[in-house]
Amino acid sequence: MADIGRISLLLALFAAVYSAAGFFIGAKRGHPGLVRSARNGVLAVCGLATIATASLVYAIVTHDFQLEYVASYTSRDLSLVYLLSTLWAGNAGSLLFWAWLLSIFSAVMVFQRRDTGRELVPYAGSVTMITAAFFFILLLFVASPFQRLSFVPPDGRGLNPLLENPGMFFHPPFLLAGYVGFTIPFGFAVAAMITRRLGDDWIIAVRRWALMAWLLLGIGNLFGAWWAYVELGWGGYWAWDPVENASLMPWLVITAFLHSIMMQRRRGMLKIWNMVLIILAFSLSILGTFLTRSGVIASVHTFAETPLLGTLFLVFIGISLLGSLGLLFYRSDNLKSDAEMESVVSRESTFLLNNLLLVGAAFAVLLGTFFPIISEAVRGVKVSVGPPFFNQVNAPIFLAIILLAGICTLIGWRKASVRNLWHNFFWPLVTVLAIEVFLFIIGIRQWYALIAFAICAFVLATIIYEWFRGTRARHQMKGDNYFRAFWGLIGSNRPRYGGYIVHLAVILMAAGVIGSSLYDASVEATLQPGESVRLQRYILTYDNIDQYETESKQVVSTSLSVYNSGHLLGQLTPEKYFHHNYDQAVSEVAIRSTLLEDLYVILVGWEDTGATSFKVIINPLVSWIWLGGIVFVLGGLLAFWPERRRPASPNDESGRST
Repeated sequence: MADIGRISLLLALFAAVYSAAGFFIGAKRGHPGLVRSARNGVLAVCGLATIATASLVYAIVTHDFQLEYVASYTSRDLSLVYLLSTLWAGNAGSLLFWAWLLSIFSAVMVFQRRDTGRELVPYAGSVTMITAAFFFILLLFVASPFQRLSFVPPDGRGLNPLLENPGMFFHPPFLLAGYVGFTIPFGFAVAAMITRRLGDDWIIAVRRWALMAWLLLGIGNLFGAWWAYVELGWGGYWAWDPVENASLMPWLVITAFLHSIMMQRRRGMLKIWNMVLIILAFSLSILGTFLTRSGVIASVHTFAETPLLGTLFLVFIGISLLGSLGLLFYRSDNLKSDAEMESVVSRESTFLLNNLLLVGAAFAVLLGTFFPIISEAVRGVKVSVGPPFFNQVNAPIFLAIILLAGICTLIGWRKASVRNLWHNFFWPLVTVLAIEVFLFIIGIRQWYALIAFAICAFVLATIIYEWFRGTRARHQMKGDNYFRAFWGLIGSNRPRYGGYIVHLAVILMAAGVIGSSLYDASVEATLQPGESVRLQRYILTYDNIDQYETESKQVVSTSLSVYNSGHLLGQLTPEKYFHHNYDQAVSEVAIRSTLLEDLYVILVGWEDTGATSFKVIINPLVSWIWLGGIVFVLGGLLAFWPERRRPASPNDESGRST
């Protein structure tokens, strides 16, 4: 199977190079036959990449330990689910998965039926095939998943214990799919600049691709946060790790793009800015792939350091970034705005400020992530930037972005009158005042929490108010009952109301972050069996400790009875695992979740005397983050769903939001 995989990658490289050249030359010189041949070449690339991927998967599930990759990341005791997940557990395998996904996306792009942007497809296909060829070169000459060992070990080393979690089956593939998805919008942007078709065609062609990449990357980040929370045993869900940051930056930039393209379609504004955002999103997605594989920044998520691989990624990023920005500068005269901003108090101004804040947040994350490298280059001393920097800088920015989501919902295009502002803002502000009074009565007194919850309440009120006004208008016009009118309203403009649902998800997640960040509580205690520890209204009584071995690991398991106001709620069993092939201990935290709070217990250590140490944490509202993630997916899918209405004209005053 190794030979089949290697030959398939080599043929895929030739096919990708041929398709890239065929697309460009055929489109440039007007040879439709060559373009059709290049399209068939994309199909060949997809088929060959699929064969290579299937070859590696077959080697994994059949325990072909002669392959270095299989021996390094699998073992005979792994279940089928974790065996399959080892496809992206290592450097070479994840690169192959990246290239395979890109070949699938490229095939869908070139064979997709479309009403607009057909002239751009050959050039976009050329860009995606060049990118695919780069990854095939890496797989053939730098990080081959089909490298053979000189001997056949009886068993493999197995999966890293930290990766034996359901999150391993979801987080990396969604994250990688999001990264790969940015290649298609980038290809169309380059194609639009090459062909001078810089109107709305390329925007229409890339909107759903950009939305898909944004949704996939967002889901990947959410799975990563959940995985960190339940597996790493530190009580949090986002540590501002460099690789976490690398996946957040392109998501922020593409979020800005999804908002700013509405200004281009409605008012013919921000044409250059939209090009810049797509170029940045693609470059940051490749940068994220580079950070995971270069070893230039320490992270628990990175693979083993491979300097050559990192160098090649930097060269590719430099060429793509400088080349696309140079082309943008060359075409800048064709990208002038069709209209000017008429008023500061308008939806255009809120969208522009929203974009600046999102990109500013991405830049702050980029600066903090690379500051150790910058400080070492300038001063010779590597200075690390920790979570306090990211929290202090980004928390106000994110709150401002959330606030703008509510303001944008209520404010009109071009110019808003004082009367309309009063009419639109009155009831949401009254709702906020009522909620703030309620929060103060129940004991929320921190000024930062009151401000943050007020912003969330305001955005929630604006969404409900907009839904109510639209439903009422539809009820009066069509005579539908309110339930049917509500669903008809959502179906009438899926991108707009899908965007509102996403905003609702952001509010839920923001409330979870605020509650768990400002009102968490913890205690550490060393207990003998029968002793108890109290944290707020909870009492945890240590029952016993048990140690046993499985085929692959030694397990230390403890049991605690949990009481709330004297009532037994149940038992929690925090554990630690010691895998035979790895030195590190893995914590299996015990969590009791409710909508109000999580009771989170970590087994810290134990002694032969029976004394056992625990850390107990109360994390308020964490479940709201995961609930918000579900709502986020629903809203994103609704916004992604094909529209059944004509494209909006520039004179249409109704709003959309994603």
